[in-house]
Amino acid sequence: MALDRGFPPLLLWTITFQAFCSHSGGTNNEVNLLDTSSISGDWGWLTYPSHGWDAINEMDEYFSPIHTYQVCNVMSPSQNNWLRTNWIQRDGARRIYIEIKFTLRDCNSMPGVLGTCKETFNLYYYEIDRDIGTNIWESQFSKIDTIAADESFTSVDLGVRRLKLNTEVRGVGPLSKRGFYLAFQDIGACIAIVSVRVYYKRCSAMARNLAVFTDVVTGADSSSLVEVRGQCVDHAEERDTPKMYCSAEGEWLVPIGRCVCSAGFEEHRDSCVGK
Repeated sequence: MALDRGFPPLLLWTITFQAFCSHSGGTNNEVNLLDTSSISGDWGWLTYPSHGWDAINEMDEYFSPIHTYQVCNVMSPSQNNWLRTNWIQRDGARRIYIEIKFTLRDCNSMPGVLGTCKETFNLYYYEIDRDIGTNIWESQFSKIDTIAADESFTSVDLGVRRLKLNTEVRGVGPLSKRGFYLAFQDIGACIAIVSVRVYYKRCSAMARNLAVFTDVVTGADSSSLVEVRGQCVDHAEERDTPKMYCSAEGEWLVPIGRCVCSAGFEEHRDSCVGK
């Protein structure tokens, strides 16, 4: 691992495992495009330069493998270490969300690093229609945000093998290309990325007012409402055009219009049955 002056590995397994068994697989309205917690081996991401991020494979207290990327070049100034995902297909998503679980060490807990040690890292993305392998440059990426830890850990936490896991979520859109890369830029922090989940949101299919509304992907920004027209169930006909709106959070809003059962049929649990 890329460590200065013999600082110990960030995670120092085995540690308290309960913090790391909380990977969120998402809810019914979230569709994963990537979830590193479900990858059984190394993530296979690109790192550069070679003395920056390292893939670290450890075992938890139950002897299950854990894969992370770590960097801790806190003694040297002007760090610029990049970690890039593989190409991620968009799958029709217009806005994606990135959930990052990570640990970060408090600079004040390490002697002699003031001025060079940082407590943030940067998150970037790059949209492109195809996988271009390693032919990629920093200037092609657009910054999403600077990520800071709500809680950092100290040497005391290392001593009792209990680290503080941070979870941060960021959204980005609109997206239009077939896929994208994400990148994490270290500028001199002591950090371990434990898992990354990339997902989009949708409104799941449902029936309302005797009309069926199919799955629909949410809009491109955080305030988007996508209008969806419903189709009447069997043996029903439109009274007023059935519509609903899919919110950016993947929730159905504002039902308008309805269908009614045709002659000789009656309503029963969102369907029309013969009398």
